[in-house]
Amino acid sequence: MPAPDRPAADATNKPKRVRTGCLTCRERHLKCDEGVPDCLNCKKSSRECKRGVRLNFIDTTVKSPKILPPTADWKVVFQDESREIASEYVGGLSRYAKLQQTVTPPRKQPYDVPLQTVIDPMITSENNALPPLQLNGSFSDIGLSMKQEQSHSRNTSRHHSHAGSDGSYLAPPSTSYSNPDRILTPPRTETRDYLNTAEEVLFMQVFVEEVGLWMDSMDSMKHFSRLLPFHSLGEPMLLNAFLACGARHLTLVNPMYHEDKALYYYDTATTQLLRCLQNPERDTVMCATTAVILNVYEIMSEKAMQRMNHIAGARALIKECGWSARSTGIGAACFWLNVGMELLSCLHFNWQVAWEPDQWGVDMDFHREDPVGNEELWVHRMLYIVGKIANFRASIPRFKEPSPQDEQARVRNRFNEWQKLKALCDSWNSKIPRTMHPMAYLYPTQTATKSAFPEVWLIKRATIVGRLFYHTAMCLLAQINPLMSKETEEMNSMLMTHAHQICGITAHVKDRGVASVALRSLAIAAECLVVRREQEEVLEIFEKIRKETGWKVGFLNKELKVKWGWPSEEAAPQQMAAPQVSVAQFFPNTQASVSNLPLAPPQSQPQPRAIPSGILNPLLKSADFSLPNHPYQQHYMPPSQPQHSQFNHSWT
Repeated sequence: MPAPDRPAADATNKPKRVRTGCLTCRERHLKCDEGVPDCLNCKKSSRECKRGVRLNFIDTTVKSPKILPPTADWKVVFQDESREIASEYVGGLSRYAKLQQTVTPPRKQPYDVPLQTVIDPMITSENNALPPLQLNGSFSDIGLSMKQEQSHSRNTSRHHSHAGSDGSYLAPPSTSYSNPDRILTPPRTETRDYLNTAEEVLFMQVFVEEVGLWMDSMDSMKHFSRLLPFHSLGEPMLLNAFLACGARHLTLVNPMYHEDKALYYYDTATTQLLRCLQNPERDTVMCATTAVILNVYEIMSEKAMQRMNHIAGARALIKECGWSARSTGIGAACFWLNVGMELLSCLHFNWQVAWEPDQWGVDMDFHREDPVGNEELWVHRMLYIVGKIANFRASIPRFKEPSPQDEQARVRNRFNEWQKLKALCDSWNSKIPRTMHPMAYLYPTQTATKSAFPEVWLIKRATIVGRLFYHTAMCLLAQINPLMSKETEEMNSMLMTHAHQICGITAHVKDRGVASVALRSLAIAAECLVVRREQEEVLEIFEKIRKETGWKVGFLNKELKVKWGWPSEEAAPQQMAAPQVSVAQFFPNTQASVSNLPLAPPQSQPQPRAIPSGILNPLLKSADFSLPNHPYQQHYMPPSQPQHSQFNHSWT
């Protein structure tokens, strides 16, 4: 047969495409004989012969859908998202006229989880409602419910929120907001009943058991480790901040974990916080709490001084909420944590506290009887005293007055102020409850640990923090007496006594929740130690704290070794090689030929710029939204209602 005839024959024998066959044969990729009511293939295989829409591309039949009568549960909401979409493009929002934003509550979305995957049928929002967030006011008007009235954005995954979506572990979102026309709105939130991924559970457990431990060291209600984690299930911004701190702690104590996860959660929480700050109807309490937690993350970072994006913002939001020493609940927890972190940094850099302690509103009435177990109040009072001492130390005059009479008057005034601070410390130590004094005290010869310091046993964490601050205050006062030098017998005895108390507490304490205060107190106390054995044990204590908590202590070791006069690690090799370079240092009259040797050019290494001391805390001097150079410049919008009277509630 000729070759050209084959295609024609094949085309003749090719079956026609069936257009009225059943859907069952189409799914099985079989040719249907179009039999009615059942085709031959379905009869042979005992299958249901399904019929569908006639597949005719020329003649299409359209049927009107059935109309269901509306019910009372239906609610139609029209949402215009054109402005938000246009705001994502440069100049897009300028094409629209200014419109007064109206906030509408979002429709509650059901929690899409199969019934068989629920671990505990009792874990429901109705049966496990969180306690009210305030004591003086209506929960429906203020508090956590406000966030339900401000959400008018698109899908949560569009904003990288942490609501349990599959996109939670994508690349970190960009935190650059160079487009001034862009309006960022808080993401839509869905309350979760519990964490349901292994990574979230791990990071949250680390935060609660390690990071939240020391964040709650001055809070009797333990908000950060016991209460706020449950509220974060309905606040992705807060949850991401918690997970960032937990992930960051893991990178400090375990080299197997990298910082990329921690940075992702940090960037995500920062992005969500900046969105909320552009909404006048935002929940300022939630914003301030998130900023405080993000500031904790920054302190835990490798280069903390280069990543202080939220330290001033957290302080400004705290002031916007009207929180002070008189606040209760989460307001008090955030205030004292923020003030405590600033005070520790000011003690290290010899700065003045930006927020004057007299403006904190601390109750300093030592004669009023307080209920038993209120050790945190006495810790707050000692924190106030240490803040006053820090300002006194940072304001030491650098130059004398031209007139001797003026110089004597100034020294006399400063000595009177020093005596008042010393009297406050003595009064505090005599008025504190018995539970804040040591439960036991053993001299070094009585212990089996071979420690050079006494064993001081304090039971409660707040007691440990309060005693550490007290002994630190006494050490500082012994060093800054305007009339007597610290080398005098009285001041040196006072300094060494309290320095050994600090070393004794930190050497034997087993509570990791006091590590942040213990590091700074121990560094101040160790400066005056002169016995080599005691100095070496202090370095061992620092190393123990580093292994347990991950806090960086390398810079403390270097600073102390310099103050103790230890030879630096870089100078030791040079001292070993010195006799090979020059013999004139041992034989001054010898004219050696080494002078003919070429001299090595001095290596000029860039020295880091010294941080000035004796100044107002530069990180927080502009932490107020009423100032022109306030934090969050491009993202902050004033709230629609005054916050001082609105947010005096308590999270219990």
